[in-house]
Amino acid sequence: MALVLTEEQSMLRDSARGLISDKAPVSHLRSLRDSKDPTGFSKELWHSFAEMGFAGLLVPEEFGGSGLGVMEAGIVMEEIGRTLMPSPFLATSVVAASALNRGGNAAQKSDYLPKIANGSLLATLAIDEGAKHRPLQTSLQAVRAGNGFKLSGAKALVVDGHVADLLIVAARTSGSAGERDGLTLFLVNPKAKGISIERTIMVDSHNAARIEFSNVEVNADSVLGEVDQGAGLLDGVLDIGRGAVAAEMVGLSDEVFGRTVEYLKNRKQFGKLIGEFQALQHRAAELYVDIEITRAATMKALQALDADVAKAASAVAVAKARAGTTATRAVQEGVQMHGGMGMTDQFDIGFFMKRARVCEELFGDANYHTEQLARARGY
Repeated sequence: MALVLTEEQSMLRDSARGLISDKAPVSHLRSLRDSKDPTGFSKELWHSFAEMGFAGLLVPEEFGGSGLGVMEAGIVMEEIGRTLMPSPFLATSVVAASALNRGGNAAQKSDYLPKIANGSLLATLAIDEGAKHRPLQTSLQAVRAGNGFKLSGAKALVVDGHVADLLIVAARTSGSAGERDGLTLFLVNPKAKGISIERTIMVDSHNAARIEFSNVEVNADSVLGEVDQGAGLLDGVLDIGRGAVAAEMVGLSDEVFGRTVEYLKNRKQFGKLIGEFQALQHRAAELYVDIEITRAATMKALQALDADVAKAASAVAVAKARAGTTATRAVQEGVQMHGGMGMTDQFDIGFFMKRARVCEELFGDANYHTEQLARARGY
């Protein structure tokens, strides 16, 4: 499949770019940070997102969504990356919607997917428990009790966890940490007895939370997918999230590159435009090539996810690893080429560096994904 957008996809990109650049430039994130906004994103803008159909991109038409693919979600994520727009789109419309659509029964889909599509329900996946992304190391316990389970343990770095109306919690119903068998996903009401949520604003001024579960009771109807067999479902959902984050980092990298090149064209030093210095031209050219290769790898991964999620793991690992290293290089070059002012809070380039650092870690960094590739090839 060609690594170019179709006419319809180009129209979606232009529509998303118009809304996001107009309503949520980087100054929007700065304003939310400086005002210590309790929500961490604009509810009004999220409603506009839903009205334009973005919230339900991955929700089937029968449940009120657009029924589009991961490629289209990636297009929106790339535009979000350009302005660093704080939004529940990743957690709710990409990851949670995919989990419910792929693993939910008829009743669960009917209950939740229409609300995600119309923007009235916020949901998130609670997976990580330590400083690094290691899904199989899940140790939060789900012990059978009566007609259901009791959950005990803690989750960290739960994106949008403090505003979520629904938690999709990965827990261990059997086995021990590190084993694939024994993982189960649960749909949990964050207001249930025994749940404690602490908001943790990340370095990039986006939302996250630490959530503790103390004998939280859930019934059997809360199981998403099959008991003890949640690893397969989780693999696919996480890969969709990784592809989306890779797309966000492509948009972030491209925006930083554009801003940096513009600065090189206007900043004078020693009586010359600094863009005339060959060393900086070489660095800019190398960064451009790096971004375009990563863009191609990410598009390939998104297409692979739409074709067959089960066979897309390697393509996604390549895309997420490359996107992380490319975004890191882009923001480092951007700060260096802007000189001392690039280190100041008054200048926007620092926001991109902080977001790149978080995205690099989210759903696994480059080291994690290169290790997964090596294991898949028997190394």
